[in-house]
Amino acid sequence: MLPAAVTYPDLCTRFRWHIPARYNMGRDSCDKWAEREPERVAIIDLTGSERRNVTFAELRKKADALARHLIALGTPPGARVGVLRTQSVWTAAAHIAVWKIGAISMPLFKLFGEQALLSRLSDSGAMAVITDPAGAQTLAALKPRLPELTHVIVPEEAALPDDAPFTAADTAADDPALLIYTSGTTGAPKGALHAHRVLLGHLPGVEMSHDLLPQTGDVLWTPADWAWIGGLLDVLMPGLHHGVPVVAARMDKFTPEGCAEIIDRGGVKNVFFPPTALKLLKASGTKLGHLRTVASGGEPLGSEMLSWGKEALHVTINEFYGQTECNMVVSSCACLFGPKPGATGRPVPGHDVSVIDPQGNPTTGEGDIAIRQGTPVMMLEYWNNPTATAAKFRTAPDGSRWLLTGDRGVFEDGFIRFVGRDDDVITSAGYRIGPAEIEDCLLTHPAVAQVGVVGKPDRERTEIVKAYIVPRPGFEPSPELAAALQSHVRTRLAAYEYPREIAFLGALPMTVTGKIVRKELRARAEAELTVEKQSESV
Repeated sequence: MLPAAVTYPDLCTRFRWHIPARYNMGRDSCDKWAEREPERVAIIDLTGSERRNVTFAELRKKADALARHLIALGTPPGARVGVLRTQSVWTAAAHIAVWKIGAISMPLFKLFGEQALLSRLSDSGAMAVITDPAGAQTLAALKPRLPELTHVIVPEEAALPDDAPFTAADTAADDPALLIYTSGTTGAPKGALHAHRVLLGHLPGVEMSHDLLPQTGDVLWTPADWAWIGGLLDVLMPGLHHGVPVVAARMDKFTPEGCAEIIDRGGVKNVFFPPTALKLLKASGTKLGHLRTVASGGEPLGSEMLSWGKEALHVTINEFYGQTECNMVVSSCACLFGPKPGATGRPVPGHDVSVIDPQGNPTTGEGDIAIRQGTPVMMLEYWNNPTATAAKFRTAPDGSRWLLTGDRGVFEDGFIRFVGRDDDVITSAGYRIGPAEIEDCLLTHPAVAQVGVVGKPDRERTEIVKAYIVPRPGFEPSPELAAALQSHVRTRLAAYEYPREIAFLGALPMTVTGKIVRKELRARAEAELTVEKQSESV
């Protein structure tokens, strides 16, 4: 937890990690409050027609019943147990139960197709999955191809034991507890294996991104599913750790109207919004009041979105940065320092974040965003993938090891400016161009609802900048609109950065977490080039 301080430099100077040798996430996020203040509200359940306040005592009772059931089924410490559920009280109880018996929980997204489920369950060797009735039907069809999956548990239908409180296993802080797969934007999903300490490692970044959470009256919510690290460890578990109520609400598809209703019904004060959700709110004209903080991460927002946030949400949106393997290591914090448009924030106290060159030395220019090994939020390894684990790190001349995020960035006045994924950076006529800045510029045009920018191969320039744009309602694709958008970028950024080609689409390819899948746009651009070459040869 961040110590109370007035300034960001003060926080950095005074901060010290306090990671106990023996530590269990299940006990920390539930049992300690159930013992101290059993009637304290843990989860505000909006999944039904009526709002229901779930206390820590009730949450512990559900988790302990599941823990005893798992042990009765023969689940040993270290076993992988999938959790295939959306936001719900049972979802929280499932993870807590798995951690309390010393096993490893594995969040699974309810909208995963068969192949996504098969790849994760097979790679992990999961022996059990905790799910809901619909999930059980899906898994029944997959079980013949998953010989290690011996149990599918639906808590609502299971005869769970109702005994005395279950004592959490005496786990070490470094013992494995969570296996969470990457979204697979740069290849096959890889399982990032985290230790129990990962929750403590998240706390400083979560606290900064919500202007020094917890404060009196705070209530957390995110439309991001708890199957992703942004929902599970940026919101749910930090909220439970601090005793801050967390809203559970189902949103199969994000809508501004549904979002406003949840915030109103749940009395939400603190929201983590993925950038896509913010853009949909902006496009709809929705304004939300009574929020204390809004955090966002996953894609840079830029000045236009930050300005809109002040007007429509009445807060300064705090951007943060991280990834499944090492999350919440950079953040903005409006109560400590003003935002820097185009930058994702400053290194969170406790995390040594740098921009390094190919040899592992810090650089003042563009380089690889990296985190020094040793922070408790860093993964242990990629599951069953020592080659990928080794490739994720770079050793500097001084012997220090750095986890490579795969992102390119620049350190500017103490802030880290995200340039783009290592494979997203565009090389055009000798210039290295990050797509994020161009996307931000195009989003300031009234005709643009969504945009993805990639490099398209070009014989003369190596690559040209190509923009794929989803227009707002009322704007029709045309050569004239394309020319206006090109001029918009040329006059606001630089002549070499404007998109030499613009294509209009009905929708952009997105990951389930709302990130633009630029590799699909690059593949589309390369396919277009092939067609163009074939036409030239005719």
